[in-house]
Amino acid sequence: MSGYLYNLATDRYNGLISSLMKSFLFILSLIYGLAIRLLMFFYGIRPFRPACKVVSVGNITLGGTGKTPLVRYLVRWLKGRGHRVAIITRGYLNSDEPRMLQEDLTDVPVIVDADRARAIKRAISEYAVDTVVLDDGLQQWRIKKDLDIVTVDSLNPFGNKQMIPRGILRQPLSSLKTAEVFVLTKTDRNPELNRLENFLKQINPGAVIAESVHSPAGFYELDKKGTVLNSSTLEGKTVALVCGIADPASFAHSLKALSMTIGLALEFSDHYDYSLKDLEDIIDAARQKGIDTIVTTEKDAVKLCKLQIANSKLQIFVLRVELQITKNEEGFLERLSGLYRI
Repeated sequence: MSGYLYNLATDRYNGLISSLMKSFLFILSLIYGLAIRLLMFFYGIRPFRPACKVVSVGNITLGGTGKTPLVRYLVRWLKGRGHRVAIITRGYLNSDEPRMLQEDLTDVPVIVDADRARAIKRAISEYAVDTVVLDDGLQQWRIKKDLDIVTVDSLNPFGNKQMIPRGILRQPLSSLKTAEVFVLTKTDRNPELNRLENFLKQINPGAVIAESVHSPAGFYELDKKGTVLNSSTLEGKTVALVCGIADPASFAHSLKALSMTIGLALEFSDHYDYSLKDLEDIIDAARQKGIDTIVTTEKDAVKLCKLQIANSKLQIFVLRVELQITKNEEGFLERLSGLYRI
C-alpha cells in the first residue's frame, strides 16, 4: 500500500481511478499541511535551547536525498578541528543508518531517541559534547538550531510541490526560508542546476548553496569491512545489484559509472529488513543468471552482514560512498566554522 501511495504522490500512476485517488489525497494534504503549520508555530514559540551547538541536517521531502553521507562529512570535519561531537537521530524501523554511522565513526556517540531534546541532554551530560549533529532535524521545530542545513535532491527537488500524501513535501516550501545552507546532491546527473539554484535564491537569498556528489570510495567484502579495495576492483564485471534504499537509480548509476554491467537488479523497499530466506533467494537468482558477484550498499550491508550462508561461492561486495562537495565548499565551511566565533 505504501508503494502505491508513493507512486500516486509522484504522479507515476494516471487514469480515472488514479485521478480520483489523487483528488482525495489532495484534500488530505490540505489537512496535513494545516496540521504541520500549527505544529511549527506552536513548537516555535519557546524552543529548547541546548547548552551546545546544534547543527541540523534535514530534508523537506520524502525519499533519500543524501543526508547520511553529509552527516558523516560534517562529523569528520568537526572532529578534525577538536570538537566533541555526538550524532542525534530518531532512527527508523531497524535503524540501519544509525548503525552504519556508529560502525564508521567508532569514536563518536550515536544516540537514537525519538525525543531529540532528551537525547541532546544525554549527549551533554554523558559525553560532554560541545556540538550535536541532528540527523533528519529539519522537522525538529521544538529545538533551537545554530545551523540548519537542508539537503536537496537535484534530480527531484520537490516533486509536484504538493504536501504529503498528494506529494512528497514534508512541510511547506516556505519553511525553507529558515535554512542557512542548501546542499544540492547528485548534481553530476543534473545539467540544469541554475533553475533550481535560482528558485532557492528566490525563497531564501541569504542561504549558502553548495553542490555535491556521492563519490565512490571503494569496495569491501561484506565480512571484511576493514579492507577497502580500489574503486576499479570490479571494473568490467557483470554483477547483481541488491539494495533496499529510497533511490536505487542512483546506486545503479554509480555502478555503471565504475564500468560494471548490471546483469540482475533486485530492488527492495527502503530500510528493508532482509531475512535469511531473502538472501538465499538473492543468491539463487544470481546463480541462475550465471553471476558470481553481488554488490550492495552500506546501508543494506548493516543487515545483510548478520546473515550467514555457507559455501555460497558468491562474493558480496559493498560500495563505500563519500559525499564530495564540488562547488562552494569554502562558503559552506565558512558558515559552519562561523558558529564557533560567536
